[in-house]
Amino acid sequence: MAQTRRTEGSTDSEEFRSPVESLAAALAFVRRHLSIMSLAFLVTVGGATFYLATATQTYTATSKLVIDAKAPPIDAASASTMVESQIAIIKSEGLARAVIRKLGLAEDAEFGAPSGGLRGTIKSMLRLFGFMEPETEFDVMRRALRSFDRRLSAKRVGLTYIIEITFESADPQRAAKILNTIGETHIAAQMEAKFKSGLGEEKWVKERIAELSTKASAAQNAVTEYQAGGVGKSSSQSPANAQGNLRELEAAAETSTKAYENFVRMLRYMEAQQQSSNTEAHLLIEASRPLEASSPKPLIVFGISIVGGLFLGIALGMLRDLFVRGILVVGDATRVPSGIACEQAQPAVVNQNYPSAVLSRLRWQDARDEPGALGVQGGFRRGPDA
Repeated sequence: MAQTRRTEGSTDSEEFRSPVESLAAALAFVRRHLSIMSLAFLVTVGGATFYLATATQTYTATSKLVIDAKAPPIDAASASTMVESQIAIIKSEGLARAVIRKLGLAEDAEFGAPSGGLRGTIKSMLRLFGFMEPETEFDVMRRALRSFDRRLSAKRVGLTYIIEITFESADPQRAAKILNTIGETHIAAQMEAKFKSGLGEEKWVKERIAELSTKASAAQNAVTEYQAGGVGKSSSQSPANAQGNLRELEAAAETSTKAYENFVRMLRYMEAQQQSSNTEAHLLIEASRPLEASSPKPLIVFGISIVGGLFLGIALGMLRDLFVRGILVVGDATRVPSGIACEQAQPAVVNQNYPSAVLSRLRWQDARDEPGALGVQGGFRRGPDA
């Protein structure tokens, strides 16, 4: 009963510690495991340093494109759809192909072209012996497109008509050059598409106008000649029939003239639309050479490594405590073979600054132990003759 009460009392005191006792326990924990915590800290910081020394620096160039809407959209959804459509065009495969071909990026090692390193040599040897199929132009382009798509980003700036475009590269000058080429190619492609579309429609309208002009002139000439009594008028015709034929000719001439005028108005409208399109993109800010690398960021890497090292050290210390506590209080597995060994072991355990709960369990763990084991009175006894 006394053993049970003491054990419960020691457990309650561990559960309800004062702030001073908690601080003392934390300091004791740090003193016990200072070496392993320092080792974990040095390992994580060393790993971060090695990563920063070997990682390839990436530079991000930025430019902005503005969408010039001649006709204001009906609602916010229409405006969002218009801007998102422009973003989809910028990130499209067709635009990427045009830029890759223009700058020759498919032959660049940064975009997946074979390099002279170990990896490139191994692939060349495998192709030489027939273990890999030789690369085609399609394979080279697909690899360059995948790398290009990973590096390119486009997003809308707030609720404006501005699109922010970024491109990442290991060379800051190349990043700015590629980004400017993307903007120029996008604007040129839009103008070309608008011109081709307008040119085809304008050509058809002009051909139709020429045809209607000929018909209208012919109909008007027929009316004039009929009225003069030259063509289509016979002496045997009655006045009523002559008037009827004249009205038909005048109606045909009027219809042809109206059709001709309608197509002329359509041509003028198309020319006006071509000069001022509803949606046009303009380069607002041209990309310039970035001065600092965008990744990796040393402050973030070192911050993560420091915090990770501290948590790793604390976790290893807790595991070490649990391991030692399990050895001390497991029961029969922790029996001390003789009273002399117990007396020698007690100062060594106390000197390790282990919590009082561990020491109390060590002293009071089993009241019914055989002689030579941990006792109830005084914590230790020498044996049956004590």
